[in-house]
Amino acid sequence: MSGLVETADAIRRGETTAEAETRAAFARLEAAGRSFNAVAALDLDAALEQAGAVDKARAAGETLGPLAGVPMAHKDLFYRSGRACHCGSKIRAGFVPDTTSTALSRLDAAGAVDLGTLHMAEFALSPTGYNEHFGHGRNPWNPAHICGGSSSGSGIAVAARAVPASLGTDTGGSVRHPAAACGLTGVKPTHGCVSLAGAMPLSATLDTVGVLTCSARDAARVMDVVSGEDPADPTTAWAPSLSHEAALTGDIGGLTIARPRGYYDDELSTEVETALNEAFGCLVGAGASGIETRAPDMVGVNAFAHLVVAVEAATLHRRWIEERPDDYADQVRARIEPGLFYGATHYLEALMRRGAMARDWLDAVLGEADAAILPAFPVAVPTIADTTEGGAEAVAATIGKLTRNTRGINYLGLPAVAIPVGFSASGLPIACQIVGRPWSEPLLLRIADAFQRMTDFHRRTPPEAVA
Repeated sequence: MSGLVETADAIRRGETTAEAETRAAFARLEAAGRSFNAVAALDLDAALEQAGAVDKARAAGETLGPLAGVPMAHKDLFYRSGRACHCGSKIRAGFVPDTTSTALSRLDAAGAVDLGTLHMAEFALSPTGYNEHFGHGRNPWNPAHICGGSSSGSGIAVAARAVPASLGTDTGGSVRHPAAACGLTGVKPTHGCVSLAGAMPLSATLDTVGVLTCSARDAARVMDVVSGEDPADPTTAWAPSLSHEAALTGDIGGLTIARPRGYYDDELSTEVETALNEAFGCLVGAGASGIETRAPDMVGVNAFAHLVVAVEAATLHRRWIEERPDDYADQVRARIEPGLFYGATHYLEALMRRGAMARDWLDAVLGEADAAILPAFPVAVPTIADTTEGGAEAVAATIGKLTRNTRGINYLGLPAVAIPVGFSASGLPIACQIVGRPWSEPLLLRIADAFQRMTDFHRRTPPEAVA
């Protein structure tokens, strides 16, 4: 499978057709996608209708959109009018929205082809790809290992080279987790950068719509399409106009990149630390200046992030929790129910202190730097058994390690790009996240792209990936 930009450009030049690419992607999803449990529901007829429109437009000499003919599939929480959307749950089984999400509408307008919906954690509440109702998502690098969640099917489908891009959502790491586990580029944008209208919410003040691709350039092109102000989502009202792909000059000379010590060294395995240090050195060798900083105490940030998600999720799910408690997986219900009991003053305190905590974090971690490089997972990608079997405390500790470096970034409202920077001894990807100030997505992708021009981690494919 070619990358997103390569596919779009080849269709524009007439070297292939949207129909041919769509049929090939559908076959890949039916094969590898289902093998690794990435698929929720596919609709080839609807996809071929979109593809046919692209091919007719090209034949007529019309100007094609930047994603014309590119086949995609997306996390099963983006609404499309007339199409069932289950959100990985039993409770929403049979739900058919009468509206289409802004993000999908913008992809449609850019000529992208939508093949259907992909596996996700129930109501977007698992960092591993766990779903009690529909089974675990399986990592294409090794199906015994987690694929990351909650945008699990998105990560699997792109890593298995079934589709070149997929939309996911990220409330505490749910784009960056599958990117880290599956060796992908995952963009978690600034809150308000991409419209949330028409996407099933989890935590309204922390949710973001992100993208999973094989490369920073592919991600940049999708971000150019989906980002920007949307009247249907008031949080986008202050979103600036950003040019992501144009920022990828390959030149990071003059930039300063911070490597924060302290908190982000805790729990760090030797092989992850080595890969992170080598990536930092690679960026410095490419012309960036490197500095070491020190992270602030993250206990309060993580506690407030947990509280906000719990309260906002419980507010959304209260009626279902009361009326249909047995239709939730125990693990999911256990994460939602505490939000019913937090006091209003505690919740408001968590919201009111976000700005000051974000400033403190940026002052300490970035200082005068332009971006910071942090570990995504502090340890090698665990097995599914590591996150489901054994004592409850051991399982909770393993899962807690996967979220410790990501969830605070959502609470602080900052953008981040996860990219692969190596491989573990067990052959699973190792990833970092590049974090910056609000609205710095083009800069973060510029850094990621520069790294990818010097390395080949993002081009490596799982042994069972489809051609």
